[in-house]
Amino acid sequence: MRKLTLIAAALILATPAFAQSVGEKTGVNSVLGIAPSTQDFVTQAASSDMFEIQSSEAAKSQDVDPKIKDFANQMVEAHNKTTSELKSMVEGGKVKATLPTEMASSQKSMLDDLNGRKGSDFGDQYVDDQVSAHKDAVSLFERYSEGGDDPALKEWAGKTLPELKHHLEMAQQLDK
Repeated sequence: MRKLTLIAAALILATPAFAQSVGEKTGVNSVLGIAPSTQDFVTQAASSDMFEIQSSEAAKSQDVDPKIKDFANQMVEAHNKTTSELKSMVEGGKVKATLPTEMASSQKSMLDDLNGRKGSDFGDQYVDDQVSAHKDAVSLFERYSEGGDDPALKEWAGKTLPELKHHLEMAQQLDK
């Protein structure tokens, strides 16, 4: 057990760039409260927005509870806004990073699963996915706003965080 702990610590501390990307991909950074690199933050924030928009667009066309449709409409609007803001910072040169062209494979899988459902089964899964996605987003934005290395992006993450927390609360209310 002691060897495993030492190996894990060595891997995390070995090289900051290596630990940062692997740490984000494996969830280690989230568990340890470590801020993602700027590129990891941009990639994950943009990918999360893509998932939110596409899953919410799908929810709008399903036969689900009207409260879910209202929530989905709000998510499309809110996440289109954050996508636009992030894109503007990156493409305007204010933030040195590259935007992803597609969402993460784990989010694609969630979306594929969701799109294979109908009616209340779709609604239940959509709400579960929204709670999970917003918990991840809140963690990502909290960690970057507290310890990110790009001042403009760090400020934006901090300003965006309260809205993401509100989305999480709304999704949790739908889950009851």
